[in-house]
Amino acid sequence: MDHMFAGKTIVITGAASGIGRATALLFAQRGGKVVVSDVNTAGGEETVNKIKAAGGEAVFFEANVGIAGEVNQLMDFAVSHYGSLDIGINNAGIGGPRMRLGDISAEAFDEIISINLHGVFYCMKSEIQHMLKGKGGVIVNVSSVAGMRALPLSAAYSASKHAVLGLTRTAAVEYSRKNIRINAVCPVFTRSAMVDKMFELDPRLEERLVQAIPLGRYGEPEDIAGSIAWLCSPEAAFVTGLCLPIDGGMTA
Repeated sequence: MDHMFAGKTIVITGAASGIGRATALLFAQRGGKVVVSDVNTAGGEETVNKIKAAGGEAVFFEANVGIAGEVNQLMDFAVSHYGSLDIGINNAGIGGPRMRLGDISAEAFDEIISINLHGVFYCMKSEIQHMLKGKGGVIVNVSSVAGMRALPLSAAYSASKHAVLGLTRTAAVEYSRKNIRINAVCPVFTRSAMVDKMFELDPRLEERLVQAIPLGRYGEPEDIAGSIAWLCSPEAAFVTGLCLPIDGGMTA
């Protein structure tokens, strides 16, 4: 077992499935103490059970990232339970309805922004406050290739993911002298419950979208988890403010 993250406390939001679960499993495999968080209690507990079955260490804490108070409770719990907060992976997010901007309701727009943007802000703010009290740390925000280019019929989602990159770059510069590195990953469509549901609603979409990915396939959660782990590792000690596309060559 690789013990690269031995002694490190890692908080991962949206860890009940998909990218979040794969990332939690990888960090635990590499020796980290993982706080698994999600609004999906059953899925979150399943992630914890998978980690423990493999000999790792993890605990679940239910929190809605769209509520600042719950985010603060999550980060406080991580510190009280494991003694520190070293790495924050802000992954929780939602997709929303596929429609043109003029047809999106204000309520639907606000819901997406609440989770995908406000949620990342709340997490970063709380993580940074704890890291400033300690020895610093690393934060990785999960944006999307839709944060780097247009995603027709998903204006609210795309806007939220563009904004996450702005938060990432700005905070990375603000806290670079405080031993806090902050980066983002921008995955292309990655196999997850959210993406699979989108394809179920429009089966033709699955075949059409993959044509835009030069490597000829969709991402797997493990593809993204590996890049996140690298950004948090000593091998990336000189990397901050990076918004890394993990997209099979799409943006190229």
